[in-house]
This record gives sequence, structure tokens and C-alpha cells, in this order.
Amino acid sequence: MLAPSASASPSTCTCFRLRRASRRVTQVYDHELAEAGLTLNQYSILRRSEREPRVLGDLAGDLGMDRTTLTRNLSPLVDAGLVEIVRGHDARQRLIALTPPGRDRLAAAKPLWRRAQAVIDAMLGEAGVKRLHRDLDHLDDLLRQHLGEAA
Repeated sequence: MLAPSASASPSTCTCFRLRRASRRVTQVYDHELAEAGLTLNQYSILRRSEREPRVLGDLAGDLGMDRTTLTRNLSPLVDAGLVEIVRGHDARQRLIALTPPGRDRLAAAKPLWRRAQAVIDAMLGEAGVKRLHRDLDHLDDLLRQHLGEAA
């Protein structure tokens, strides 16, 4: 049996490294947001829906999720009465709308999100955060082009 090459090792796989770091960063945010009874995904849904009701498909795209994943993440928010799914102008269109308790929960969670953000910012420093954001945005642009997606 041939030994795997070094290039096949998880430690040299860009996707592995990104996913590992993403999971750990998510754990930091989830830890802080737990005080408000939210996960990072749930917070993101509430945050991106706070100004106006959002079309389900558009919200999924903004979050980088497919509709099935978004629907799965919405279920606990609907069950808790934090969001509701309403019909749009077109009967086929489904919109996500924050309820008053959802707005209250989001308001309570925002300082917790800022606290999680501060943890990561302190680890990387201002220059490190700017560099990371620049590099991630650049990678996202390149991947969109490669996959033929609109920006």
C-alpha cells in the first residue's frame, strides 16, 4: 500500500484549515450568544431580517446557505416565536419577518455578538483582522468567478 503524499494530508488542505478555523470561531460566537439563547446562525438570521421582512431565497443567499439549511435553522426561531414566515405579494413567495419578541432577543444579543467579535479582534489585532477580512473577501470573489456566480 502506498503512503499518502504530503499534499493529501488534512494539514495541507486549504478547505480543512478553513473549516477547522470556522468551527472554532463559531464556537466563540456561540458561547457568547448562548446567554441570549441563540446560536451564531440564528443571530445572523435575526440580524439580516431586522429592517424588513426578507424573501426566504434572498436571505439564504445572503447567509451563504441553501434554502433547506435556512429552513432547518429557522424552525427553532419560529417555534420560539422570534420570527414568522408570511406570504409575500406573490402567493408563492415566503418572507421571514421578525416578531416583537424577536426584536427584543436581537437587541439583547447584539452586545454579546460584539463581545465575541472583541475576543477574535484581540487575538488577531487590528491589522490582522483587516488582513483576514481582505484575504477572505478576495478569496470569496475568486471563488464566485470560478463557480460562475454573480457578485
